[in-house]
Amino acid sequence: METQLDPMKDDLPLMANTSYLLVKHYVLDLDVDFKSKVIEGIIVLFFETGSQYRKTSSTGKGGCQSQFDETCKMRASELCHTPVTNVSACSSKMEHNDFAVCGKGEEDTSDKKGNHSNEEQASGISSSKDCCDIENHGKKDFLLVLDCCDLSVLKVEEVDVAAVSGIEKFTRSAELTNVSKELENLRNQIVHELVTLPADCWKEQLYYFTRCSQAPGCGELLFTTGTWSLEIRKSGIQTPTDFPHAIRIWYKTKPEGRSVTWTTDQSGRPCVYTMGSPINNRALFPCQEPPVALSTWQASVRTAAGFVVLMSGENSAEPVQLREGILSWYYYVTMPMPASTFTIAVGCWQEVKQQSFTAAIQTNIEFSLPSSQADFRWHEEICGHVEYPCRFQNSVARLQAVIPYRVFAPCCLMERCGEHLLQLIPQCLSAAYITLGTHPFSRLDVLIVPSNFSSLGMASPHIIFLSQSVLPGGSHLCGTRLCHEIAHAWFGLAIGARDWTEEWLSEGFATFLEDIFWARAQQQLSHDEVKGQQELKALLRWRRLRDEVQNSEEELQVLRPKKESTGEFSESGASIVKHGLKAEKIFMQVHYLKGYFLLRSLARTIGEASYLASLRKFVHKFHGQLVLSQDFLSMLLEDIPEQKESGLTVESIFQNWLDTSGIPKLLPDQLVLLLESLLEEKTLCPRILQCLEKTYQLREQDAEVRHRWCELVVKHKYVPGYGDIEKFLREDQAMGVYLYGELMVNEDVKQQELAHKCFSAVREHMDASSAKVVAEMLF
Repeated sequence: METQLDPMKDDLPLMANTSYLLVKHYVLDLDVDFKSKVIEGIIVLFFETGSQYRKTSSTGKGGCQSQFDETCKMRASELCHTPVTNVSACSSKMEHNDFAVCGKGEEDTSDKKGNHSNEEQASGISSSKDCCDIENHGKKDFLLVLDCCDLSVLKVEEVDVAAVSGIEKFTRSAELTNVSKELENLRNQIVHELVTLPADCWKEQLYYFTRCSQAPGCGELLFTTGTWSLEIRKSGIQTPTDFPHAIRIWYKTKPEGRSVTWTTDQSGRPCVYTMGSPINNRALFPCQEPPVALSTWQASVRTAAGFVVLMSGENSAEPVQLREGILSWYYYVTMPMPASTFTIAVGCWQEVKQQSFTAAIQTNIEFSLPSSQADFRWHEEICGHVEYPCRFQNSVARLQAVIPYRVFAPCCLMERCGEHLLQLIPQCLSAAYITLGTHPFSRLDVLIVPSNFSSLGMASPHIIFLSQSVLPGGSHLCGTRLCHEIAHAWFGLAIGARDWTEEWLSEGFATFLEDIFWARAQQQLSHDEVKGQQELKALLRWRRLRDEVQNSEEELQVLRPKKESTGEFSESGASIVKHGLKAEKIFMQVHYLKGYFLLRSLARTIGEASYLASLRKFVHKFHGQLVLSQDFLSMLLEDIPEQKESGLTVESIFQNWLDTSGIPKLLPDQLVLLLESLLEEKTLCPRILQCLEKTYQLREQDAEVRHRWCELVVKHKYVPGYGDIEKFLREDQAMGVYLYGELMVNEDVKQQELAHKCFSAVREHMDASSAKVVAEMLF
């Protein structure tokens, strides 16, 4: 029997029982009202029976009953099914300007008040006990659980997809010949056929999703809302297989809802946008939040004229005027992704038009790969993800170095966007393409969000939010942040973490690739200038990581907090995101920085060229899928088997980097950064220096590390380390000249005596030029 889900106050619960029913597609039909600060409308969800039920039900019809019983016990909320007598439905007509195959669609079957013609069910349910009524010889009704909070749910009903004209084509397949033509069963079979259409039928699929979403209802469903969930049942239905696979929900957001922010832009105009809330999108629409619920979506959004609707969508939507003063915007997505990646922004944004030179760059999509990247043999392999129209299999998309892009901003920031941002986008997109290959998404919108945005940037499918803070002061901050967010198209979106606690798989990779992209975008810099810039940035990041580790809770410093349980979830599919609601964690950088230093150390160990080739291979193997840390590490180490002999294994990386708090045992280049940062400290007591040497075994490190250690010994007059200086000056003469000057400049008698002693011992055999320079320092 499943353990009751009792999340800690700082953990984010993912309540959806995805193992039993899995959402495959959302159709949203919404109105945005700035006066009331409410988004109101309808969402239609299309489901497939989940893998857990398919697996257990094969052993017997009652195989999942214990889970359903436990689900009833888990509910802490009171039933609030409300009879709906005058629910004002949003218009169920959708506009499809980008969708040539769509016609006008079915006529709306609701009356003038928006009420559907099906009879309404009685609301004689008054307690949570009744929601799990014992029926049909002791069996309990199946309960569909969706993630939901801060929403007013008004009505839930089953959708009669069988009433759609032309839907008969989905009842003629061989799979249906032996299936009962009972109407309820037929509806679910139609949905199954629709959600499993081949990828090359995506236009037809979207068309019928739209038609089905407009179909009449065929019976209200009982529902209850709790703090974190919306729970739905149909009386007499005990299994997910028999539960309606297409349902329609009428709902409203609340002004205080935590998934969107109602505010004003920098020009004082009202706007609303999804700001990357810790609770994701469950306060925007009822959904399945667990990452495993990869789904597609389409949305029609209506708002007053003068407002622009930007959204995660493959098409660049153009508004359609429905009536005077009201515009409608339509977007769709055919690549399945978690509902948490859905993003919307509605405001009086102005498009910053392309200048002639950037337009020329954008239209020149043919691009030659550098020789180091020319071998993309895995393009010809079959993708490992579920079927969808994949750009990695599209020969034109594979040559598109710069995808189409637009920039939007409040009118008062348009000129500033034109100074650097417009020029930087094609450079950064091209640099990303050179590094990783095919862009996973077909287009990009960049929006300068209001000043209350709590981050410098946020990436979502087809859209990037940037803070106004990146605009002034030249191109560096704007360019590096843009590179970071572009990197998320591959790491974080096209490849997602199967367990959200492994944030480093998104942020660590984006931080590492930010430097690579930015270096390639700045073509005017020499190799040495790029390396110097990257080393300086690494030093700054090291200091930030060190400070954060010193001033944060240890449990928040662990990159894989669930350790061997990472990726596991309950029988129903419910789980928690550990520390997902902890306020401090939202502003911590440890998953960015510790992840970055892990990837940097791996790159330094195997060589940057080999490492980037492995990244490209990983992208082509795992795009469109969810991964865990071991998926990347195992593939990487398979490509470099010689590293296993040196002790570099998945287990050792878990132990040293991912499963422990603090800063891991350092590799030479990281030790250099650490010692250089310590050199800027005014005082270090002998006890700290002694601890430092023993902890990192500095006397056994390479010459670069030992050189910095000797500098620390000189600066802080650490007498126990003078023997290390003498040894270095005798054995590492190629690097020791500078140390003579350090020993002399302090005007310390013991250090000056040490310098004369060492020089006397090696002078006879020293290189003449070096000897001359040292002599000038000493005499």
